[in-house]
Amino acid sequence: MAGMTHVLDPDALSDDARALSVPLPPYRDVTRSDSAFRAFLHGLPGVDQVGAEARVAQLGSRSIKTTSKAWAIDTAISMVDLTTLEGADTPGKVRSLAAKAKSPDPTDPTCPRVAAVCVYGDLAGVAREALGDSGVHVAAVATAFPSGRASRAVKLADVRDAVQNGADEIDMVIDRGAFLSGRYLEVYEEIVAVKEACGDAHLKVILETGELVTLDNVRRASWIAMLAGGDFIKTSTGKVSPAATLPVGLVMLEAVRDFRAATGRQIGFKPAGGIRTTKDAIKHLVLINETVGPDWLHADWFRFGASSLLNDLLLQRQKLRTGHYSGPDYVSVD
Repeated sequence: MAGMTHVLDPDALSDDARALSVPLPPYRDVTRSDSAFRAFLHGLPGVDQVGAEARVAQLGSRSIKTTSKAWAIDTAISMVDLTTLEGADTPGKVRSLAAKAKSPDPTDPTCPRVAAVCVYGDLAGVAREALGDSGVHVAAVATAFPSGRASRAVKLADVRDAVQNGADEIDMVIDRGAFLSGRYLEVYEEIVAVKEACGDAHLKVILETGELVTLDNVRRASWIAMLAGGDFIKTSTGKVSPAATLPVGLVMLEAVRDFRAATGRQIGFKPAGGIRTTKDAIKHLVLINETVGPDWLHADWFRFGASSLLNDLLLQRQKLRTGHYSGPDYVSVD
């Protein structure tokens, strides 16, 4: 990253160092105090908002060939976290979603399964039982999602409950009030505590970028989440607008790229909220390839948080396969 020195050779890092939920060298000292952490975060290179918007506009205008589009659609399907996060969710709805996750297009066995089903923690056990050994992960939102307004004890209990119920991925929300008040170390320490509570479950850290006001804040929050041990950084809950915009995605992808260059640790990225069409998904795949490269073009490192996106991907996939669109009853209404 521009302005950063003492970049490490990734191959020199031990397995133990990679697994630490504390900053890796050369960042081990930046969380020693509030003032040190603030100085580090505000010393990160500033974001050129006009330049970011121009860059994503240029990438978004690219067209792809039919063969590449077929690959992109299948890749995008395999990266979907199929999501239902409503107060009216029922076990029956989660079972139906799990069936769709395992076999998105029952008429075509070559259609890939999705990456995960994402639900509230109390329904994680229903999802786990329905998914069985399919290989589809169970993601659960936690830490008083979506607001994050609860005591740390309640948030940690929320995480442990979701993991006990069968979640192997946790999507937490950061304390935006603390972040916007400049209490960066408090945000960091809470993520560290949540990571510990996750046990073996992977942790996705939701920044809720629509509430962070500036792209500079998005960059700072991304670094806090990565330094604290998050396995993924995620844009949004899907409950706040704007959500997963391309300029925000660019800034977060630059952050994970720079973090790997400096520490050797690769962090995943998950845009969520507002990604509804195949065209939206392809724009994100192009952004990934051009910003961080093909290492991230896998469900281990990139996810779409979405509910309606999968249906459009399936319709576009069927159009490529048969030459015509099917009627609206071709896909299920989630």
